[in-house]
Amino acid sequence: MTDYAYGEAYRAGFDRTVRFLLSRGAACDGAIEAAQAAWVRGWERLHQLRDEKMLLTWVNTIALNLYRGLWRKERMIVPLRERHSEFEIDLSPIDVHNVLQLCHHHERALLELQIQGITAEEIANQRGVSHTAIRIRLMRARRSARERIEKRRLQRLRRTCLMSGAGADSGLRVA
Repeated sequence: MTDYAYGEAYRAGFDRTVRFLLSRGAACDGAIEAAQAAWVRGWERLHQLRDEKMLLTWVNTIALNLYRGLWRKERMIVPLRERHSEFEIDLSPIDVHNVLQLCHHHERALLELQIQGITAEEIANQRGVSHTAIRIRLMRARRSARERIEKRRLQRLRRTCLMSGAGADSGLRVA
């Protein structure tokens, strides 16, 4: 069978394949998807076709088998149910602890005070410096923490890529 003849058979037979699947109880979207996949698979395995007169029957059989496979897979998918317990784990304290571990000791002290709810003005009064100086130190501490987190993320990403074999081909560079 030539490419042109298969194309003509597709044009004439695609709708018939969809109708065939609909008559077997397929949903409209599933029927169209299975019909399209069947005609593609038929094209890929055209060398297995013994009689060109049986093309539509052959493709319809492929479509029916594909639809049944899709239907079986859909039945196996179970939606996640609502949680059965009221218990929830709040991971934010763990995240805060991990971020603070990345900071220098003087930055960590400032950030811990801010996390406790102490204002920049109160910190400035405790330390005997200006309000602006504390605000600048806090800004630098946050920026430093952000940079350290990003650096650590890139190192983990690079390690993951090296372990998976992507290595130098991945284009990842860590400063």
